[in-house]
Amino acid sequence: MNVGTITLLVFITVLLGYAIALYNGLVTLKHNVRRAWANIDVLLKQRHDELPKLVEICRQYMLHEQQTLQEVTAARAAVFGANQRHDVAAVGMGEASLRKSLGQLYAVAEAYPDLKADKQFKHLRERITTLENTIADRREYYNESVTLNNIRIESFPDLFLARCFGFRAQAPLEFSAAEKADVDLKALFN
Repeated sequence: MNVGTITLLVFITVLLGYAIALYNGLVTLKHNVRRAWANIDVLLKQRHDELPKLVEICRQYMLHEQQTLQEVTAARAAVFGANQRHDVAAVGMGEASLRKSLGQLYAVAEAYPDLKADKQFKHLRERITTLENTIADRREYYNESVTLNNIRIESFPDLFLARCFGFRAQAPLEFSAAEKADVDLKALFN
C-alpha cells in the first residue's frame, strides 16, 4: 500500500469515528429529553392521585365553595388529558390553570380553621406543595435537555446526521405570561 491509500483509509476511519460519536451524542440527547419528560410524568401522576384526596377533605368542610373545588378538579383533568396526549403545550396551559385554582383553594381554606388544623389536609397540602416544587425542578431539567437537543440538531455538522436519521426538535414546557405573573393575594382573599 502506498502512502496515499493509507492516508485515505486513516481519513475515512477518523471521519467514520467522528460521525459515530456525533450520532451517539444525538441519541443520548434524545433519550435525556425522554427521561426528563418521564420524570415530569411520574410527578404529574402522583399529584393527579393526591388532588382528589385534597378536594374531598376540603369538600367536607366547604360545602358552599363548590366552584373552587370544581375548578381544581377541571384543571386536574385538563393536565391529565394533555399529559396522556403528550401535548407539552397543553400541559403548560393546564398547569397554569391548576396552579391558579390550587392557590384559590388554599386561600379559601384559610377561612376554615378546622380545615387548616386537619392533619390530613396539612399532610396533603405539604405533599402537593413538595410535588409542585419537584415538578418545577424537573421542568427546568426537561427544558434544559430540550434546549441542548435542539441546539445540537441545528448545529453544524450535527444537523446532517440529525436530518439523515430523523432527529426532531422537541417543544419546551412553557407557561403563559399570566402563569409567570405575581399572584394577586388580595384578589384571592376577596
